[in-house]
Amino acid sequence: MGIVLALLSALCFGSSDFAAGVGGRRSDPSAVTAIAQPFGLIAAAVAVIALSARSPTAHALWWGALSGIGSGVGTVSLYRGLAVARMSVVAPLSAVLSAALPALAGLLLGEHLAALAWAGIAIAMPAVALVSLQPGDGHGSRRAGIVTGVVAGAGFALLFIALDRAGTSAGAWPLVPGQAVAAVMVLVWAAPARNRPSRKAWSQAWRIGVAAGVLSGIANLLYLAATGAGQLAVVAVVTALYPAVTVLLARLTLHERWSRLQIIGLSAAAAAVAAISIG
Repeated sequence: MGIVLALLSALCFGSSDFAAGVGGRRSDPSAVTAIAQPFGLIAAAVAVIALSARSPTAHALWWGALSGIGSGVGTVSLYRGLAVARMSVVAPLSAVLSAALPALAGLLLGEHLAALAWAGIAIAMPAVALVSLQPGDGHGSRRAGIVTGVVAGAGFALLFIALDRAGTSAGAWPLVPGQAVAAVMVLVWAAPARNRPSRKAWSQAWRIGVAAGVLSGIANLLYLAATGAGQLAVVAVVTALYPAVTVLLARLTLHERWSRLQIIGLSAAAAAVAAISIG
């Protein structure tokens, strides 16, 4: 069940990124991000009202807030990296780290998996990197791409690990402080004049931003539920395959072409999920 929930979380994360990417092309990416983040908080609040019967513990709320720091740092760093650095460096590096670091944390926390499951995790690492590659990207600094990619990957890894440690005993409550912290961080980042979207950009970004925020909120809820039904190493790695969903949606709706490496990555991602599921 944990793998199924993780796959659904990856589907929502990938769809959210796709919506944000399309919205960024049509308006201002920072406007889309600034709108999406608060609506992720609204989605978390709705989930608490609908699903949470128990009162939250301080433990769950603190880990939830820490997940928000990871989400905020990851989002801001990824956006900054895609704006000033080489996308072919930023995206794969952040994707691999967001999968590898939680898997390592699971190992250190004493999780035990079958050999086939570990093989699937090992396959997933290069798979997510290949899927995230942006062919033909020759702009931006490689060094800046490495720095922002590492910071973004570490941020998203913290999001995954912290939600796992928050646990599911408090229902959806950990998502509320997490989404609140992330929203504040993103809005503070967008406040300076150099990042501030125009009035026209706000109006153009509204619908896409709402859709991206709600999808992201649902993805976080599904991931939190997945951590209660499966092990961190498995759930985080399967969820980190979300770039494959973004690539598939771009192919189906925007008719974007896949590079040979992306096709290999998609095939490897499918094999990784199968191996992890069987293992």
